[in-house]
Amino acid sequence: MLKAAGVAAGATAIGVAAAPPATAAAGYAHPGLLHTGADLARMAAKVKAGAAPYTAGYAKLTANRHAQSGWIANPQAIVYRGSGAPQNYRTLYNDIHAAYQNGLRFHVSGESAYADTAVAILNAWSATLTSVQGSADRFLAAGLYGYQFANAAELVRDHAGFELERFQKMLTTVFTPISESFLTNHNNAVVTNYWPNWDLTAMACVLAIGIFCDDRAQVERAVEYFKNGAGLGAIKNAIPVVHDGEGNGNDNGLAEWLEAGRDQGHALLGVGLMGTFCEMAWNQGIDLYGYDDNRFLKGAQYVAKWSLGGDVTYTANTRRKGAIGGWSGKETAVAAAGVDPTMTRPIWAMIANHYTKRRGLSAPYLTRIAAKAAPEGGGGDYGPNSGGFDQLGFGTLAFTRDAAKTTSGGSNGSSGSSGSSGSSGSTNSGGSAASAAPSDPSSSTASSASPSPTTPANAASPAGKHGDLASTGSTDLVAWTATTGLTALAGGLLLLRRRGRTRAAAE
Repeated sequence: MLKAAGVAAGATAIGVAAAPPATAAAGYAHPGLLHTGADLARMAAKVKAGAAPYTAGYAKLTANRHAQSGWIANPQAIVYRGSGAPQNYRTLYNDIHAAYQNGLRFHVSGESAYADTAVAILNAWSATLTSVQGSADRFLAAGLYGYQFANAAELVRDHAGFELERFQKMLTTVFTPISESFLTNHNNAVVTNYWPNWDLTAMACVLAIGIFCDDRAQVERAVEYFKNGAGLGAIKNAIPVVHDGEGNGNDNGLAEWLEAGRDQGHALLGVGLMGTFCEMAWNQGIDLYGYDDNRFLKGAQYVAKWSLGGDVTYTANTRRKGAIGGWSGKETAVAAAGVDPTMTRPIWAMIANHYTKRRGLSAPYLTRIAAKAAPEGGGGDYGPNSGGFDQLGFGTLAFTRDAAKTTSGGSNGSSGSSGSSGSSGSTNSGGSAASAAPSDPSSSTASSASPSPTTPANAASPAGKHGDLASTGSTDLVAWTATTGLTALAGGLLLLRRRGRTRAAAE
């Protein structure tokens, strides 16, 4: 259960930001994946009122070709990714994003034609799709498109004509088994063979479908894996080193993201996936954003600083690779890869708004990079390839929020029917409380992360080299202001002083 600041130490609480909503007694709250009913109402009201930056975010949505009510689905009986004939997964992700964008546009505009389009797309696929196949990339396809399908359907689950039970059956027979299999046996590979993103896609799929289908066992399985899973997607493996002690300079308060030793694109994907996982859990009363003393905040801040061109510490990490009972090897990442400061993905608004607005914590690098990325678009706005469709996006519209009001006294969060977990991020562990005055960026002691020229990323193992065992794959400061989007804001230093932690070696 969420604890107010200072309660664990027996001190008087000085103020608490928003707690996760409690789940419905009879099951999970719906809508309740990336967006709650309150979220959707907020978007509609803000756009109707002409409020920035919501209007800029909505303009990105309405301009996207996937968000048009004339979209016609092209369902396939078998979807292939990585191998198979034909390799047709692009058809699937384009249709999913069209369904999601039309569903979101319906909730903002109130025009039923967009909901009707989303329903038609989803019904066509649930009447046709029977399996997802291919190389090891089939696990990525099942994970990514399973969680996205569930989110698109959640927006219209009560709309007239939607075949809810048939869609639930498709999710639980086509997508869930593949993702569960990966988390259980990792394609018969050494558990560290696959980088964190592989686990994170599967985790997001199991969690999203579990909530969508009111399957408590599935949800609990996904949450437990986030905390204690053997694979690299579990939070303490994906974020193995926390700099909370002396001697780390400007990295104090940050935590190393394992996949930063691979390349920038996959590190951004991982942050987006973990944020998605935490947001879906939060909307069901489970606080994973604050788990293990806000570990995800520290990891996301690290990736944001690094992606802005700042220097970051990286502890050399060796992971074992290979097939169980077959070939074996190892790979060592010794430094954070080079970055392109212009690279962006629509992942930051959700995370920055949670920590700075819901929780009232200082997150200067997140604030800066979210401002730089705004207004965020979605699938179709970041190129035609699969990487541009790995996140559903539109965070400026969907996740911009006013700062949470504070309360005093003890815990202000009730546990959901599935329970909540982890720490809430008190003033002792996560920065300034929501009740604290915003910091003045002009007096900040943090060194600004200035962009640097693009440098080559760390080399990855060639795709397909080992067959199916692929090791590749796809404070709140002053104010969040807007012109056509958010302006970049100078940051202060997030200073979180606690003992350092290192990851135990993965077996």
